[in-house]
Amino acid sequence: QVQLVESGGGLVQAGGSLRLSCAASVRFFSLNAMGWYRQAPGKQRELAAVISRFGSTNYADSVKGRFTISRDNAKNTVYLEMNSLKPEDTAVYYCNANGYGLDYWGQGTQVTVSS
Repeated sequence: QVQLVESGGGLVQAGGSLRLSCAASVRFFSLNAMGWYRQAPGKQRELAAVISRFGSTNYADSVKGRFTISRDNAKNTVYLEMNSLKPEDTAVYYCNANGYGLDYWGQGTQVTVSS
């Protein structure tokens, strides 16, 4: 069982920045990858960014150049640095961990970007 604890959401004006954190209950290197998904009202959950245990990253086209995913191996924590936020980035952001043949999810953290 992998537990994920998220923090860092909130309300920010357009053009502002936020950093999300996700701490895993297991060592990062025991997982295949960790990432952030988001779900806006009335829309399907979509990938925002992911980082593999080898350090490779992948981003949704809509966040490329604005969001950066990184990790702290010692803390088993993944971060999502979000800059130049837009109202369309408003969503519940979920941390995801893939490993042991399963996907694990955090409880979600709300990010609201006002225009």
